[in-house]
Amino acid sequence: MLASMIVVGALLVSPVVAATGSSPPTAPCPDRVPAGTRCFNGQDANGAFYSVAIPANWNGSLVLHAHGGPDLGPPGQARTVDDLNRWAAMVREGYAWAGSSYPRGGYGTQMAVRDTEALRRWFVSMFGQPRLTILHGQSWGGNVAAKAAESFRYDGVLLTNGVLGGGSRGYNARVDLRVIYQYYCRNHPRPDEPQYPLWMGLRAGSTMTSGGLRARLQECTGIESPAAERTPLQQRNLADLLAVTRLPERTLASHLSFATFTFRDIVHQRLGGRNPFSNQGVWYRGSHDDVALNLGAKRFGADPTAKRDLSYDSDLTGEISVPVLTMHAIDDPTAVVEHESAYRSSVAVAGNARWLQQVFTNEHEHSALSDAEYATALDALVTWVRNGRKPSAQSIAKRCPSADATYGTGCFFNPSYTPARYESRTFARPGERRWPAMTARQAQAWSKIPGVGIP
Repeated sequence: MLASMIVVGALLVSPVVAATGSSPPTAPCPDRVPAGTRCFNGQDANGAFYSVAIPANWNGSLVLHAHGGPDLGPPGQARTVDDLNRWAAMVREGYAWAGSSYPRGGYGTQMAVRDTEALRRWFVSMFGQPRLTILHGQSWGGNVAAKAAESFRYDGVLLTNGVLGGGSRGYNARVDLRVIYQYYCRNHPRPDEPQYPLWMGLRAGSTMTSGGLRARLQECTGIESPAAERTPLQQRNLADLLAVTRLPERTLASHLSFATFTFRDIVHQRLGGRNPFSNQGVWYRGSHDDVALNLGAKRFGADPTAKRDLSYDSDLTGEISVPVLTMHAIDDPTAVVEHESAYRSSVAVAGNARWLQQVFTNEHEHSALSDAEYATALDALVTWVRNGRKPSAQSIAKRCPSADATYGTGCFFNPSYTPARYESRTFARPGERRWPAMTARQAQAWSKIPGVGIP
């Protein structure tokens, strides 16, 4: 697979190559972007919106951003402007920044990979070849960027709070939540509503809204009420859901939303109604009555072709050949930190551990970490790209106070932390304890199947 990679970076000593096209009209920059920056917004021929920022002190290099989600609605300019504002520290560090909305909403890792690379090529045509191109992926965008790094050779890759377990295994906890929720709550669907297999997330024609789903969760668990105001049954339902799924209470609603609306998108819009998920052979534990739970929980097996297509689209082979630095909050409530163990194992089995460094922070959020840490991680990665010496977690942590003198957002690196195995946080399916979930050889074989993957 690596032999077919397309090299997108420039030589480290090269000057910026001249642009071949005229720059688009400038647009107002969001408020966190430093003064003097030129910002550009627009929409490409495929329907993807983009935002680009080039600071006054541009160092000639580019941070190419892959956003998280996936967003289920149509793409829009607001997405890219918000992303630029969120990652403004990278512009402040002297890097040009470019991010896309992707050309459509909904799931599609390879779709997002192709679009991100298309944005890079457009940037080169407008502004010239950057000295370095650093690919940055956040959340599901971490999956996108890690997948892109297996197809296109960027100079370096930064993955923050990434969903690195891939699609075929990375959503097992949400599959289990969907099943366990229905066992206890029996209101999604209600007995008098049209029934459907839970692996669908939601039936295709349902008009349920996110607010309606939250109301059902509240009805069953009282999650939005003070603990003292919950009924005994609500208290027990909530306690069992949290104990069995091992998901945080503060993000239970968002995980259930993903297992409802995003699963519906995956199944109905991307896989033609086929089921990529399974919970066969799983013994749920941690509830007040595990025997009753396991006897009553709905069971289903995956359609092999659906699982193959989801795996081909999103699973990571570990085939990297440039420096990759990951940074993850230890208490990330959305993409649990154990995703990093899955990725580490995949890269190691592929024989590429020398290209991977992982750092962890004592933070509790998913969508944003400290700006000082982003600046530190980016600087450490670029230094690694330039001098070829892989930094240690300790050396990266020692860099942070210097960046924090500028940003004042704090340094929370924990260089001694190592996450537990991915399977310690989810219920592993039979035969799915080894990584990678898809080898490069398997991916190569599947690539020959007409229509494989998610369009």
